[in-house]
Amino acid sequence: MFRKVLAGIDRVVTFFEEWTLFITVLAALAALFVSVVTRYTITYTMTWPEELVREVILYTTFVGCAAGIKTRALIRIDALPNVVPSLKKPLEFLSHAAILVFALFIIYFGIHLVKLQWMTKQTTIILGIPQYLLYSMMPLMGILMILRVIHVFTEDITGKPINQ
Repeated sequence: MFRKVLAGIDRVVTFFEEWTLFITVLAALAALFVSVVTRYTITYTMTWPEELVREVILYTTFVGCAAGIKTRALIRIDALPNVVPSLKKPLEFLSHAAILVFALFIIYFGIHLVKLQWMTKQTTIILGIPQYLLYSMMPLMGILMILRVIHVFTEDITGKPINQ
C-alpha cells in the first residue's frame, strides 16, 4: 500500500517537474530569441528577457535539485565507500538524512522569506512579478526534496524500484 502511494506521488511530482521545467525553459528560450532578433535587426535592446531568464534559472535550479535526488545525480564524494564497501549503505543513509535536514531548513526559512516579501509587497524591477511568488519556490523545493528522499530511501531499504 505504501509503495503504491509513493508510486502515485512519484508520478504526480515527476509530471509537475518535467512539465514546469519544460515550459519555463521554453519561455526563456523564446524570450532570449526575441531579444537577440530585436537587438540585431532593429538595434533595440529589451531588458525584460534578461530578467525572465534570471528567474527561470532560479526556478530550474530549485526544482532541478529535487529532480536530481530521484535520479541520484547529486554531487557526492564516493572515495570512502569505494575503499570500504561495507560503509556504502550507512553513508547513503547519512546523505539522505543530511538532505532531509537541508530541505527542512529551506522550508522553514523559505516560508519566513515568503512572509517578508508578502508584507513588503516587493516586485521585480522590470516584469513586476511579486517577489513572494519567486521566493515560494524555496518551500516548494524543500517539500519536493523531502518527497524524493522518502522515495529514494524506500528504494534503498527494499532494494526494488518504486514504480515496479
